[in-house]
Amino acid sequence: MEEKKSGDTPQRPARSSDRSLDRDILALAVPALGALVAEPLFVLVDSAVVGHLGTAELAGLSVGSTLLTTVVGLCVFLAYATTAAVARRLGAGKQREALQSGIDGMWLALGLGVVLAVGLAATAPWAASLLGADGEVAQHATTYLRTSAPGLPGMLLVLASTGVLRGLQDTRTPLWVASGGAVTNAGLNVLLVYGAGLGIAGSGLGTAVTQLTMGAVLTVVVVRGARRTGAALRPHRGGIWANARHGGPLIVRTLSLRAAILLTVAVAGGLGEVTLAAYQVVNSVWGFTAFALDALAVAAQALVGHGLGAHDVPRTRAVLRRTLTWGVGAGAVLGVLVAASGWWFALLFTHDPDVRASIAVGMAVCGLLLPLAGWVFVLDGVLIGAGDGPFLAWAGVATFVVYVPVALAVGAWAPHGVLGSLWLWFGFAGVFMAARAVTTGWRARGTRWMVTGA
Repeated sequence: MEEKKSGDTPQRPARSSDRSLDRDILALAVPALGALVAEPLFVLVDSAVVGHLGTAELAGLSVGSTLLTTVVGLCVFLAYATTAAVARRLGAGKQREALQSGIDGMWLALGLGVVLAVGLAATAPWAASLLGADGEVAQHATTYLRTSAPGLPGMLLVLASTGVLRGLQDTRTPLWVASGGAVTNAGLNVLLVYGAGLGIAGSGLGTAVTQLTMGAVLTVVVVRGARRTGAALRPHRGGIWANARHGGPLIVRTLSLRAAILLTVAVAGGLGEVTLAAYQVVNSVWGFTAFALDALAVAAQALVGHGLGAHDVPRTRAVLRRTLTWGVGAGAVLGVLVAASGWWFALLFTHDPDVRASIAVGMAVCGLLLPLAGWVFVLDGVLIGAGDGPFLAWAGVATFVVYVPVALAVGAWAPHGVLGSLWLWFGFAGVFMAARAVTTGWRARGTRWMVTGA
């Protein structure tokens, strides 16, 4: 009996440590989820308001918002790189340096936002034509882009300041600001589109005003924290350059993901309108589940950066293990819900029985593979938190190269309709995500990514 007791003793602190770490993970992930879900509401509200203006206006909004969100999406490194840098310095006990790094990242966001705003406004007609818009649709897309483009500095400041706060292990403040922004955006859109009679221009202007306001509020929060620690508020060329240099590999990673998505859309289009229509619906579900799983990746970024900054390798390994457990588990739960609800969910979108069947099959494949996605998203967050951007860039290119022949084979040989949806999603959610799982999993098993210190 004594041997059994002595063997049991070390397990209790381990279980207690796991529970404590779980609380830390959920304390970061749950508010992060709320903030992540609040952002897509901007596009949904814009669509609902503009949709009542007419078909051409809604089509123009679709083109304009796609271009705008693509530009912002390519700048997500402002949040990721800043989170990793701030968390690492905070873990090392260098709070002033942590906030100084964050301030430099926000200066980079502001400058980049101004440049992109001017560029997008100037090239709006050409950019809209790239997505096939012409005539009245192109005019509305151009109007939306030119009225929403001034909000780009605010959008990028939201990314960078959110990264700072995540690095400081504060995900609640971004949640409240994002929630308030979603409500404000809805009110402004109705007021400007219908009350002021501005049409689609009112939607773009409302989005710009809301994003600039959100950026200003989050900037005030970060600046107050910086002043308390004595961090300088003026820009530092070296710090700005360091943020840009660390963000470069993450841009490559994001480009590889965007390229894979665009290739998948192109393949879906080649498989006929039934497969393409089903893809739009299934992809919206996939995107929503990705937000839920990305919340765990956000927690992993903050906790891994903090652990490595504190030279605490055992805790970093524990964070890796527990967030992976949560990621796979959450993916399994979501997967069951997605797979089981496919047919009923399809009824909300179409009366076409072929499209319904294609949606149901696509959601069943996605549901089956969501645990794998949970694994991938968490590992992505772990390596981003460790500042392992160069590896993620090379891995992103490699996985895209693996996916290209698979996607092309689906486009060439898969039949149209239900079976087309099956093979399309098996290629993307299966092969592409498996390639990402292999590369990031191989990296996480080693120690080269675990560089400690500030």
